[in-house]
Amino acid sequence: MTAWRVTDPRPIHEKPLTFGPVPMPVAGPGELLVEVQACGVCRTDLHVSEGDLPVHRPGVVPGHEVVGVVREVGEGVDGFAPGDRVGVAWLRWTCGQCRYCSRGDENLCPDSRYTGWDEDGGYAEYTLVPAAYALPLPEGYDDVELAPLLCAGIIGFRALKRAAVPDGGRLGIYGFGGSAHIAAQVAMHRGVSVHVMTRSEDARQLARELGVDSVQGSADRPPVPLDSAIVFAPAGELVPTALEALDRGGILSLAGIHLTDVPVLNYQRHLFYEREIRSVTANTREDAHQFLRFVGEHRIRVSATRYPLAEADRALTDLADDRVRGAAVLVP
Repeated sequence: MTAWRVTDPRPIHEKPLTFGPVPMPVAGPGELLVEVQACGVCRTDLHVSEGDLPVHRPGVVPGHEVVGVVREVGEGVDGFAPGDRVGVAWLRWTCGQCRYCSRGDENLCPDSRYTGWDEDGGYAEYTLVPAAYALPLPEGYDDVELAPLLCAGIIGFRALKRAAVPDGGRLGIYGFGGSAHIAAQVAMHRGVSVHVMTRSEDARQLARELGVDSVQGSADRPPVPLDSAIVFAPAGELVPTALEALDRGGILSLAGIHLTDVPVLNYQRHLFYEREIRSVTANTREDAHQFLRFVGEHRIRVSATRYPLAEADRALTDLADDRVRGAAVLVP
């Protein structure tokens, strides 16, 4: 089969990935062999490719928003059969025994492993997934629509939970790409007033089309004080901007796995009146199941741009240069 590998992490314009033949994977005990039908292109893939997130496995195949069909079932697997449609997401394995796993916080497991970082992912024709981490998929969406839901959607959902925006409250969103445009719709289904701050005119236009309450530049103040805010852009300089936009008692959620340095904060201006900052670390399987049930019950519009698998490097470059409207998705 053919796949992309991160062979020399460096800026995406310097071609850190190579495309070519790799050995066909075989399902081991507890695993599923999945034929990839679509794979979303996540900013985390960009961070792995560029070395912002140090590669855990040399030559790793990136990609962790995989929609596919089971072709082979490993020994000891129950509940799956060849031909089943499944999702493969970022979280790939946790120990199940540490203090974090035991209390339901498996996303904090120190031994956790991730698709497209620790093990090969979906920028390929086939991939493997432990059956315990394969996700059932909702009806009513095609493969390209489903792919971004498997990370962008799930992480946006967890970021909303961490932001604790009340039903009917006011939410600010900083950056408006693959994850943010899905999270905004989830919030609006809950009656939340959504205000978008982003630098891209295409992203601002998409926000308007989705019916958010206001749209402005990334450094602009929203028209109302916010109960909660989420920073999706990997830009630490937005943190003080978002904190200043919060109302008293407001919560800021940081949705990215990588963030540039945060400027010095002023206690009175940014944190007083019990404003909070909360980070988001991966997700639990329960987050994924809750979110996928939600989008099965509430139709979400997924804005996706298709790329052939052979043009994954172009998709990542377009993502880096803010040329992707919504989410980019690779189709073998």
